[in-house]
Amino acid sequence: MSSIPVTVRGAQMMRDELQRLKTKDRYEVVAAIAEARSHGDLSENAEYDAAKERQAFIEGRIAELESKLSSAQVIDPTKLNTNVRIVFAATVELEDYETGEIVRYQIVGNDEADLKESKISVTSPLARALIGHEAGDVIEVQAPAGVREYEILDVLFI
Repeated sequence: MSSIPVTVRGAQMMRDELQRLKTKDRYEVVAAIAEARSHGDLSENAEYDAAKERQAFIEGRIAELESKLSSAQVIDPTKLNTNVRIVFAATVELEDYETGEIVRYQIVGNDEADLKESKISVTSPLARALIGHEAGDVIEVQAPAGVREYEILDVLFI
Protein backbone atom coordinates (compact mmCIF):
# COMPACT_ATOMS: atom_id res chain seq x y z
CA MET A 1 0.00 0.00 0.00
CA SER A 2 1.38 3.42 -0.90
CA SER A 3 1.66 6.17 1.66
CA ILE A 4 -0.84 9.01 1.72
CA PRO A 5 0.59 12.47 2.43
CA VAL A 6 -1.23 14.34 5.18
CA THR A 7 -0.42 17.39 7.27
CA VAL A 8 -0.15 17.20 11.06
CA ARG A 9 -3.50 19.02 11.31
CA GLY A 10 -5.12 16.64 8.82
CA ALA A 11 -3.90 13.55 10.68
CA GLN A 12 -5.26 14.96 13.94
CA MET A 13 -8.62 15.69 12.31
CA MET A 14 -8.83 12.07 11.11
CA ARG A 15 -7.86 10.72 14.57
CA ASP A 16 -10.50 12.97 16.20
CA GLU A 17 -13.20 11.79 13.80
CA LEU A 18 -12.21 8.15 14.32
CA GLN A 19 -12.35 8.60 18.10
CA ARG A 20 -15.82 10.20 17.87
CA LEU A 21 -17.13 7.46 15.58
CA LYS A 22 -15.85 4.69 17.87
CA THR A 23 -16.79 6.19 21.23
CA LYS A 24 -19.98 8.13 20.51
CA ASP A 25 -21.62 7.53 17.14
CA ARG A 26 -21.23 3.75 17.19
CA TYR A 27 -23.01 3.48 20.56
CA GLU A 28 -25.74 5.92 19.56
CA VAL A 29 -26.60 3.87 16.47
CA VAL A 30 -26.66 0.63 18.49
CA ALA A 31 -29.13 2.29 20.87
CA ALA A 32 -31.22 3.49 17.90
CA ILE A 33 -31.30 -0.07 16.49
CA ALA A 34 -32.39 -1.46 19.86
CA GLU A 35 -35.12 1.18 20.12
CA ALA A 36 -36.36 0.42 16.60
CA ARG A 37 -36.39 -3.33 17.33
CA SER A 38 -38.58 -2.73 20.34
CA HIS A 39 -41.30 -1.40 18.02
CA GLY A 40 -41.95 -4.87 16.63
CA ASP A 41 -42.12 -6.01 12.99
CA LEU A 42 -38.75 -5.21 11.39
CA SER A 43 -39.89 -5.80 7.82
CA GLU A 44 -41.89 -2.55 7.77
CA ASN A 45 -39.82 -0.55 10.28
CA ALA A 46 -38.29 2.52 8.60
CA GLU A 47 -36.50 3.54 11.82
CA TYR A 48 -34.75 0.17 11.92
CA ASP A 49 -33.72 0.38 8.26
CA ALA A 50 -32.38 3.92 8.73
CA ALA A 51 -30.43 2.93 11.84
CA LYS A 52 -28.92 -0.10 10.07
CA GLU A 53 -27.89 2.11 7.13
CA ARG A 54 -26.32 4.59 9.54
CA GLN A 55 -24.49 1.74 11.27
CA ALA A 56 -23.11 0.52 7.94
CA PHE A 57 -21.95 4.04 7.10
CA ILE A 58 -20.21 4.45 10.47
CA GLU A 59 -18.47 1.07 10.24
CA GLY A 60 -17.36 1.84 6.68
CA ARG A 61 -16.01 5.25 7.69
CA ILE A 62 -14.14 3.71 10.65
CA ALA A 63 -12.50 1.20 8.32
CA GLU A 64 -11.64 3.95 5.82
CA LEU A 65 -10.08 6.21 8.47
CA GLU A 66 -8.10 3.35 10.03
CA SER A 67 -6.75 2.43 6.60
CA LYS A 68 -5.80 6.02 5.77
CA LEU A 69 -4.13 6.58 9.13
CA SER A 70 -2.16 3.35 8.86
CA SER A 71 -0.72 4.43 5.52
CA ALA A 72 -0.45 8.14 6.29
CA GLN A 73 2.84 9.94 5.87
CA VAL A 74 2.44 12.86 8.27
CA ILE A 75 4.29 15.93 7.05
CA ASP A 76 4.98 18.91 9.30
CA PRO A 77 5.52 21.98 7.08
CA THR A 78 7.52 23.75 9.80
CA LYS A 79 10.19 21.05 9.59
CA LEU A 80 10.62 21.08 5.82
CA ASN A 81 13.83 22.37 4.27
CA THR A 82 13.31 22.43 0.52
CA ASN A 83 15.35 25.49 -0.42
CA VAL A 84 12.04 27.38 -0.97
CA ARG A 85 10.75 24.97 -3.62
CA ILE A 86 7.05 24.27 -3.37
CA VAL A 87 6.22 20.84 -1.94
CA PHE A 88 3.30 19.22 -0.17
CA ALA A 89 2.18 21.22 2.91
CA ALA A 90 3.72 24.49 1.66
CA THR A 91 1.69 27.68 1.83
CA VAL A 92 1.94 29.68 -1.37
CA GLU A 93 1.08 33.30 -2.10
CA LEU A 94 0.12 33.90 -5.73
CA GLU A 95 -0.85 36.82 -7.92
CA ASP A 96 -3.32 36.20 -10.72
CA TYR A 97 -1.86 37.94 -13.80
CA GLU A 98 -5.26 38.63 -15.32
CA THR A 99 -7.04 40.12 -12.29
CA GLY A 100 -4.14 41.20 -10.09
CA GLU A 101 -5.80 39.37 -7.19
CA ILE A 102 -3.42 38.00 -4.56
CA VAL A 103 -4.38 34.68 -2.99
CA ARG A 104 -2.78 32.33 -0.49
CA TYR A 105 -3.22 28.55 -0.48
CA GLN A 106 -1.80 25.65 1.47
CA ILE A 107 -1.26 22.40 -0.44
CA VAL A 108 -2.81 19.57 1.59
CA GLY A 109 -4.10 16.01 1.21
CA ASN A 110 -7.40 15.18 -0.45
CA ASP A 111 -9.26 14.73 2.86
CA GLU A 112 -8.07 18.10 4.16
CA ALA A 113 -8.86 20.21 1.11
CA ASP A 114 -11.27 23.06 1.83
CA LEU A 115 -11.31 26.09 -0.44
CA LYS A 116 -13.08 28.16 2.23
CA GLU A 117 -10.00 27.68 4.42
CA SER A 118 -7.63 28.26 1.44
CA LYS A 119 -6.48 24.62 1.47
CA ILE A 120 -6.18 22.98 -1.94
CA SER A 121 -5.71 19.30 -2.68
CA VAL A 122 -2.29 18.14 -3.80
CA THR A 123 -4.07 16.51 -6.75
CA SER A 124 -5.75 19.73 -7.93
CA PRO A 125 -4.53 21.26 -11.21
CA LEU A 126 -3.23 24.36 -9.39
CA ALA A 127 -1.27 22.37 -6.81
CA ARG A 128 0.20 20.09 -9.48
CA ALA A 129 1.33 23.15 -11.42
CA LEU A 130 2.91 24.69 -8.30
CA ILE A 131 4.90 21.67 -7.07
CA GLY A 132 8.62 22.11 -7.70
CA HIS A 133 8.48 25.84 -8.44
CA GLU A 134 9.70 28.70 -6.26
CA ALA A 135 9.01 32.37 -5.56
CA GLY A 136 9.35 34.51 -8.69
CA ASP A 137 8.28 31.75 -11.09
CA VAL A 138 5.28 32.21 -13.36
CA ILE A 139 3.07 29.17 -13.85
CA GLU A 140 0.18 28.37 -16.17
CA VAL A 141 -2.82 26.41 -14.99
CA GLN A 142 -5.55 24.95 -17.15
CA ALA A 143 -8.78 26.12 -15.51
CA PRO A 144 -12.37 25.53 -16.67
CA ALA A 145 -12.44 29.08 -18.06
CA GLY A 146 -9.14 28.58 -19.88
CA VAL A 147 -5.46 28.96 -19.12
CA ARG A 148 -4.67 31.14 -16.07
CA GLU A 149 -1.25 32.57 -15.25
CA TYR A 150 0.00 33.12 -11.73
CA GLU A 151 3.19 34.60 -10.35
CA ILE A 152 4.46 32.91 -7.21
CA LEU A 153 5.09 35.74 -4.75
CA ASP A 154 6.09 33.77 -1.66
CA VAL A 155 6.53 30.22 -0.37
CA LEU A 156 5.99 29.66 3.34
CA PHE A 157 6.34 26.61 5.57
CA ILE A 158 4.04 27.46 8.46
